[in-house]
Order: sequence, then structure tokens, then C-alpha cells
Amino acid sequence: MTRHLRSTATLIAVALGIAGIALVLYAWRLPPFGSTIETTDNAYIRGQVTLISPQLAGYVAEVAVQDFQSVKAGQVLVRLDSRIYEQKLKQAQATLAVQKATLANSEQKRRSDEARIGAGEAQVNGAKAALATAQANWSRVEPLLKRGVTTQSQADQSKSALEQAKAALSQAESSLEVARQDLAATLVNRQSLEAAVQNAQAAVRLAEIDLQNTTIRAPQDGRLSEVGARLGQYVTAGSQLMAVVPERVWVIANFKETQLAAMQIGQPVTFTVDALEHASLHGHVERFSPAAGSEFSVLKPDNATGNFTKVAQRLPVRVAIDPGQELAERLAPGMSVVVSIDTAAPTTTDMKS
Repeated sequence: MTRHLRSTATLIAVALGIAGIALVLYAWRLPPFGSTIETTDNAYIRGQVTLISPQLAGYVAEVAVQDFQSVKAGQVLVRLDSRIYEQKLKQAQATLAVQKATLANSEQKRRSDEARIGAGEAQVNGAKAALATAQANWSRVEPLLKRGVTTQSQADQSKSALEQAKAALSQAESSLEVARQDLAATLVNRQSLEAAVQNAQAAVRLAEIDLQNTTIRAPQDGRLSEVGARLGQYVTAGSQLMAVVPERVWVIANFKETQLAAMQIGQPVTFTVDALEHASLHGHVERFSPAAGSEFSVLKPDNATGNFTKVAQRLPVRVAIDPGQELAERLAPGMSVVVSIDTAAPTTTDMKS
């Protein structure tokens, strides 16, 4: 009887030992329990969460939305007090009007200078004709004076008329040159006035943009986070007021580098969601991260210092959620999931071919 009990106890101990070894082999996925399914619980739902902030400072005049509300692209979220920016726009518009009037006045001055040039050219032509007449008279009087046919008084008058005609021509030519220089100065000044008008137009556009930015709108469809804006609150540029979470989400699964050997883009994925009582959903591998997660951390580990313990790094894998699943509408960024990828299954590309 005692020998029988000892034999039974030995068999039980051996069975427990074998079961323990089998359990360890299964936990570590060692032969004969190797599997083509790679699993990780280091995985989360992700989405493009957009933080909403004002581009300028002011007091909140209206909060048009509530916490967790669904919004459409372009829908008004918050309005800031716009009185200051309205007056800045009017000021910029008044400056633009002044610059345009100055430019128009420059155009009028250009025309006046061109008319003065025309008048100056006519005066030069008249002075040249008078000089030619005086020169002809002197040419006739001078030989007569030498022969004593005319008096000295008449010769002096003819000589004086010739000198006056020369002086008149010189004056007319000088006046014409002054008019031309005035026109050149007007044309040069016009370029600066045109630049001033363009600068004023840009100032008006900037004032219009600032006025438009007092109304903060949703950049895309989605649902809001908790709304942090309060009526009468003073906010500055960059103040976080709320966030918009779009409907499109995906899964980021952080697999160990030792699990990636057989993974390929397009392989089917099954994942369970903790928040949905571990409901199972489906997707497929969409992309692999270009580097391990440690490479994107703020404080990168320096393995060249101190003692070294090798730790398997993790590489983020992006999983696209297959359409047509009702529970997918309840997924929200930040939810924890458990992801399983069958590395032996054909990819979506293989199935299409």
C-alpha cells in the first residue's frame, strides 16, 4: 500500500513538472508551442486631435459650442471681441485712401509737367525764330554801318535785339530743361507712391485677416473635447481653448523588434478593445515606423555609458481599421487595445492577385 502511494505521488510530481515546463514553453512561445500570431498589449487607438487656439489676443465674446459636441468644418466655435480689430481695419482703409489720393495727385502733376514741357518747347521754338530774325536784321545793318549808309543808333538797336534774342533762347531752353527734370522727379516719386499704395493695401488685407480671426471656426468635421473657453475670458495667441477629434481613427501597436521578422504590409489584424468589453474588431497592417520609438523620445538612451543590459526595442506599427464595423464608430483616441497579427496569413495584395 505504501509503495503504491509513493508511485502515485511520483507520477503526480512528474506530471506537475511536465505541466510547468509546458506552461513556460507556451508563455515564451518556444517549440513546440511556436505560433505565427504575434500579439502585443502595448497598443492604442490614435487620431488626428487638433488643438484649437486663437491667432490673436482678446476677450471671449461668445462661446457657441459645448463639451463633446459634434461640429462640422467651418462651424463657429468661439468669437472674440472684434471692436479693436474693426477700428484697425477702418484705420488701414483710411490710410489706403490717403495713399491713393496722393498717387492720383502725382498723376495730375505728371500731366502738368508734360504740359509745361510742351509750353517750354514752344517757347524755345519761338525764341529760335526771334533769334533768326534778329540775326538777319543785324546781318543787313552791319555792312550798311560800315559804308555809312545807316546811323549808329539803328545799328545799336539791331545789335541789342540780337543779344536779347540770344538771351531769350537761353532762358527758354533752361525753362524747358527744368520742366523735364520736374517730370523725371515726378515719375521717380510715383514709383514710391505706388509702393506706398501697395503697402497700404497689404495693411488693409492684414487687418481684414485679423478681423476674420476673431471668429474661430472648426477646421474639420469631428467632435469637441472639453471646451476651455469662458465668456469674458481674456485669451492670448496660442491659448488652448479646446480640441477637435475627427472621426477617422487608427491603431498604433508597439511590437518588439523580435516580433517583426515575418510582418508585412497588408496582413490581417485582429484587435480587442478594453473599453468595449474586449470586443473584437478587424483591420490590416498599413505602415511601419521608420525608427524605433526610443529614437523619437526627448531623452534618448545612451548605451555607450555605464553597464549595459540589452532590452528589446519596440517599433510602432500602424493598423488601419477595416470599414463596415459598427463598433468602430465607438472607438476614440487613447483607448487601449490588444493587437494580434497573423504573420502567416496572406496580405491584401496577395489576395487581390
